[in-house]
Amino acid sequence: MTGIIVVFPSLDTGKKIKSILTRSGFSVAGVCTSGAQALQEANDLTVGVVLCTYRLPDMMYRELRDCLPAEFQMVAICSREQWEDNGDSGVVSLSQPLKVHELISTMEMVVSHAERIRRKRRTQPRRRTGEEKALIDRAKAVLMERNNMTEAEAHRYLQKTSMDNGTGFTETAQMILSMMDL
Repeated sequence: MTGIIVVFPSLDTGKKIKSILTRSGFSVAGVCTSGAQALQEANDLTVGVVLCTYRLPDMMYRELRDCLPAEFQMVAICSREQWEDNGDSGVVSLSQPLKVHELISTMEMVVSHAERIRRKRRTQPRRRTGEEKALIDRAKAVLMERNNMTEAEAHRYLQKTSMDNGTGFTETAQMILSMMDL
């Protein structure tokens, strides 16, 4: 589930917004009073939404956005004048004074977008580093040479062994190389 981090200079205001969001069924991971606290909170989440004001005690919303992981969405609450002068296309804005129904509908839209990104990223295969690829290729080469396998058979053997043992593909290749004393 996508966690929401509420960031407001006033802790009371942040708690009130958290209460509104929680009653509407959202998962609020934390309430922070500074950008630095929000970044610490974001490190504990894989994907999320930051709801903040235009200006925080230690940074502007743009600085916070630039420091957040790419998986995070941002909603900034500010006046129309502030947004017209300094708006950011990668950030959703809510104008002040804040209306509860606008907050809820905007958060529904942003959270559903974050969830789509999370699901899409989860279905994509993990990218291996060059070192991991070399390790896997060496394990396949050893299997092909010592067991007279084709590359496809060696790959399938690594795959099946990995699944049977509940280990990662790279870890299985490492085990095979260590068993063969290479």
